[in-house]
Amino acid sequence: MIFDHRAFTEAIADGRIEWRKHVLARLLERGISQACVMDCACAGVCIQAYPDDMPLPSALVFAMVDNEPLHVVVAFDEEAKKTYIITAYKPSSDIFETDFMTRKKK
Repeated sequence: MIFDHRAFTEAIADGRIEWRKHVLARLLERGISQACVMDCACAGVCIQAYPDDMPLPSALVFAMVDNEPLHVVVAFDEEAKKTYIITAYKPSSDIFETDFMTRKKK
């Protein structure tokens, strides 16, 4: 299955989004607002799709939000037409190239 960026952004726009307790705790720890996560998820670029993730296909989305790089992992339930925010973090330059989309080779 190909991850459909348009489908999950439409779900977000329609309010069909679920924030798990875990992600909310991580956002608080990392100083990332829900608004920044929503901006990234809706306007960002899908840099990696995980179509075989269980229980739902997911994707890693990147955007510059407030002049800071941000990664958001989202999952989409095609049947329920609902988006789940899995996690969000500021990508590390130790792991990613300066574009923050390309993983460094080991």
